[in-house]
Amino acid sequence: MVETLLSYAKGNAMLHYSEILEKNRKWAAEKLRHNPAYFDEMAKGQHPRILWLGCADSRVPASEIIGAEPGDVFTHRNIANMAIHTDINMLSVLEYAVNNLQVRHIIVCGHYGCGGVKAAMQHSTVGFLGKWIRHIKDIYSKYKDEVNAIENENARWDRLVELNVVEQVTDLAKTSIVQSAWENGQFLEIHGWVYDIKTGLAKDLDLCMGDNSQLDDIYQIHPD
Repeated sequence: MVETLLSYAKGNAMLHYSEILEKNRKWAAEKLRHNPAYFDEMAKGQHPRILWLGCADSRVPASEIIGAEPGDVFTHRNIANMAIHTDINMLSVLEYAVNNLQVRHIIVCGHYGCGGVKAAMQHSTVGFLGKWIRHIKDIYSKYKDEVNAIENENARWDRLVELNVVEQVTDLAKTSIVQSAWENGQFLEIHGWVYDIKTGLAKDLDLCMGDNSQLDDIYQIHPD
């Protein structure tokens, strides 16, 4: 499994540590050249309308994919874009984004070629990473008849990437944070996307949840 994940981290280009600060200085200078008040405006506060839940993969940077500027997107990333109901980190980000920032859209974005999803399709497991992708194994088990019926291995992998996004969208909708926002009349939609690293294009899975009516009744939180 480790080899599977590491194989996606290799590339011809490498950013050396000595270059990082210099690139930052050039970036800041370029922003100021176009707008001398740019950072003064940024310092006044953030008002993003999007919460992005994406994969930690270095090839899938949220802002660049959608052409956003700093301040446009509130972001949480982890291996395989998971919304696990016991993950305090993710839940804290979600709560702040929904209740404090009043975001209007949550985008769960997976990507084809996801090493975490690929690892979940295998039988080996290593350390904490193995415990994390156990959640994806549960999804694989849930949809195994559909996934295993696909003959091409890469196509099976792609489909599990999509199904993983579907499940994360649903799991976000199950949270009390999201359902309370809906109950209070707050506009909030959850969307599922998959990004194709080979083309640079994002695919909308036509999965949009704006209330809890699409959830099984047992997951719906009703007001007292």
